Amino acid sequence: MEVNTEKKVGYTFKAPRGTEDVLPTKWTLWRNLEESGRQEFELCGYYEIRTPVFEDTRLFVRSIGEATDIVEKEMYTFSDSEDSSITLRPENTAPVMRAYLEYELYKTKKFQKFYYIGPQFRKERPQAGRLRQFHQMGIEAVGATDPLLDVETISVATRIFDRIGLKGYKVKINSIGCEQCRPVFRNILKEKLCEHEKALCELCRSRLGRNVFRILDCKNDACKTISHHMPSINDYLCDACLSHAKAVREALLEIGIPYIADAHLVRGLDYYTKTVYEITHSSLGARDAICAGGRYDNLISDIGGPPIGSVGFAIGMEATILALENVMAKHKSISQEVCGPSPSIYVVSVSEETKKHCFGLLNLLRNANLSADFDYEGRSLKAQMRTANKAGVRYVIVLGPDELARGEVKIKVMETGEEVSLKQNEVLKWFLNKG
Repeated sequence: MEVNTEKKVGYTFKAPRGTEDVLPTKWTLWRNLEESGRQEFELCGYYEIRTPVFEDTRLFVRSIGEATDIVEKEMYTFSDSEDSSITLRPENTAPVMRAYLEYELYKTKKFQKFYYIGPQFRKERPQAGRLRQFHQMGIEAVGATDPLLDVETISVATRIFDRIGLKGYKVKINSIGCEQCRPVFRNILKEKLCEHEKALCELCRSRLGRNVFRILDCKNDACKTISHHMPSINDYLCDACLSHAKAVREALLEIGIPYIADAHLVRGLDYYTKTVYEITHSSLGARDAICAGGRYDNLISDIGGPPIGSVGFAIGMEATILALENVMAKHKSISQEVCGPSPSIYVVSVSEETKKHCFGLLNLLRNANLSADFDYEGRSLKAQMRTANKAGVRYVIVLGPDELARGEVKIKVMETGEEVSLKQNEVLKWFLNKG
């Protein structure tokens, strides 16, 4: 009896939980977001910086805060070959500040602007728009405490959303004070929350003794109800923080950016001071933030540098694209076609005899920076023409045995149906004259 040892072809592997493949169907959305971000960043004087995807674990513990959810539960941390601890970056602000210090950039030019685009990593519960490997684009404006710089960063973010056509986002802002006024409010808030300790969720009960401000940001319904009856930090801000907050809000209105003052808005990272903000989109449900940022004047000194004011934001790219898809779906404007680079010219080979000549012609065009493509599947003339038509090319070059014998090619202008016969050595000049 013969045994069939041939392996069955089947679906075996999947992307790791909490990760997502960006397929060509989303190419246009991702490319548009990235290019819109780069255009806006560079328009406003920000320079790209790229940091490693992993850092010394102590950088994040010291900057983000040992008692934060990120450090306690969400970081991917490993021992390397030298028995020291490294962590896949859960956010990009601390690495940028580390680079700013390591290369002593403040000695050559104190005030500098950076932007980044890249993946971050957190062990969160995966859900729509919230992944374990996720992507952020963001900016860091380092070296100034001017409240107008806070407003610039908010403006940059909104202009990116406007560029990609995302409608319906909201800007929420708050001030969480500074090291002078925040401790007073922290003690008062803790005292008031302790009165409701039994009604808080388990996580928030643990936060009472270590990170009480995070309770204000809890999504649990019972915790949200309690938080809305708590005193506002705005009643405890020092004069400097009040003045800063007032300047931010006035400037936002002056440049036409409407905002919602949210006294319960906090950030989950310990390094924030004064201005904090989020940009949200209601189509995403409870976790509706597509951008979050604020001021962190103490971060650089916290990781060993001089006291230098800084402000910035991070845009969640998956969340932003999901919000954009929701808006497009509502208006029925999502294309189901595979999106990608479309050539201007398609070279059609009628027979095997003409194939290598077509391939040479293809590369002649590409060497002249003309976008062109070619069939590698040996399909019929009719099938190749269907492909060219579907791709939306402007011109089709046809080379068959008869054209080859005469040293010619046939060019079809797809928009008009016009056909032109040319000598092969005249093809490049013809296209270049078309501009």
